Amino acid sequence: MENQNALWGIDLGGTKIEGVILKSKENPEVLLRKRIDTEADQGYEHITQRIKLLVSQMAEEIGFQPKSIGIGTPGSTDPESGLLKNSNSTNLNHKPLHQDLKKLLNIPVFMANDANCFAVAETQMGVVKEQFPKAEVVFGVIMGSGVGGGLVINGKVWNGKHGIAGEWGHIFLDEDGEDCYCGKRGCVETILAGKALERYYKRISGEDKKLKDIIADKNVDDFAQKTYDRLIHYFGKGLSVIVNVLDPDVIIIGGGVGNIPHLYDEGVESVKQFTFNPDMKTPIVKPKLGDSAGVFGAAFLTA
Repeated sequence: MENQNALWGIDLGGTKIEGVILKSKENPEVLLRKRIDTEADQGYEHITQRIKLLVSQMAEEIGFQPKSIGIGTPGSTDPESGLLKNSNSTNLNHKPLHQDLKKLLNIPVFMANDANCFAVAETQMGVVKEQFPKAEVVFGVIMGSGVGGGLVINGKVWNGKHGIAGEWGHIFLDEDGEDCYCGKRGCVETILAGKALERYYKRISGEDKKLKDIIADKNVDDFAQKTYDRLIHYFGKGLSVIVNVLDPDVIIIGGGVGNIPHLYDEGVESVKQFTFNPDMKTPIVKPKLGDSAGVFGAAFLTA
């Protein structure tokens, strides 16, 4: 099988490691897709061996070896130390994952965090490719159990001096907000993540309720309405920072919280309220690729 232009990607998750081989950058047809368990509880070295095992299994099935590989990770690599940081898979933190995988796989390895991979995938083969093909600056947001962001400029991940470009989840929003795992207080993640919204509802109501039910009940439950209003207010306040600083051509909202339909009307109006411009014309859109974005984006890191 022809393999010169094939793109290989790995999405490293806390429970699953997924691999994909795409035919080429120009024709990203899926040639092979495969998953194995991460088995993260067995430690860092075991995780690296699991990645090697998956790559070996994929090579055996497809009939050729990768020339290089892209790997999406939780957390990001510090450009100076080469160590992984800010990962919610804590046994990866402070480890030279990039260098270790280059040695273990014996091929060039390109690495970016999962939010950057999401943004790259939607740019190269998702909603941006379809609807905004001339977009140069793309910001991808993941709003789920946590909050992350990724920045893509001219089709490539922009990592920044500290390797934290796009880390929207840890912009400071509210000094009265919750403590964040990052050691700070009132970060976007502590306000707009799904779990954070559920915690806020419980704090003001005394009851547990899932986010989907909070949103569904907002017209009949005053506490749900207050939680919803808080979401819309801080969504606008938080994203306006991105618009004011980067002025991107398009913003994509992924993750479970991103499925709330009013983010795309009332939420957009809230962003406009805080943006330093008479009007806010930046399209804020839903993604196309869903859960596939991470592994597809990892493959495009090699393009």
